[in-house]
Amino acid sequence: MCLEEQKTTLRVAAQEKRYRTAREIGEKAATRIADHLVSGFGSQSGCVVSGYLAIGSEIDVLPALYELEACNLRAALPVVLRDGEPLIFRRWRQGLKLESGPLRTRHPAASSPEMKPDLLIIPLLAFDAEGYRIGWGGGFYDRTLIKLRAEKSVTAVGAAFSSQQVDKVPREDHDARLDWVVTEAGLTHF
Repeated sequence: MCLEEQKTTLRVAAQEKRYRTAREIGEKAATRIADHLVSGFGSQSGCVVSGYLAIGSEIDVLPALYELEACNLRAALPVVLRDGEPLIFRRWRQGLKLESGPLRTRHPAASSPEMKPDLLIIPLLAFDAEGYRIGWGGGFYDRTLIKLRAEKSVTAVGAAFSSQQVDKVPREDHDARLDWVVTEAGLTHF
């Protein structure tokens, strides 16, 4: 089986597993993940943390963003500009009006200032013990991490249910590695 077929097969299986887990423990897991992120990164006052608005069965990281903002981190959300380009990030606060973007995303309007995150909380379908993840296949976070890491020091944290861990994520040279994964069970550093 070629690498693309391996990735497609993994995406299908991982999406089904994540959906089942989200139904079983989604809300409880979101609270525990928030606690773990605050414990691990809440002392980084003044840093910019990017989260995301969960789509489908993705784990909800809004509780974590609320708590990290209470620790004086500044929150941002990703903006998809165009296919094939890295994401940008705009300032976000609780209650800020959002606009619709491509791929079922929502993000702050252009009037919200653009920011460069120090800490990125990233959704995923599956991850492995070496810190590699697989997402939907658009490469947005891979391109974004490569660009940001060329400009400054950033920390990439995958957000997942512990059931999303697999033995090995099929990968290519351009696939960016995570620094951490946070699950309902805790934080893991790679």
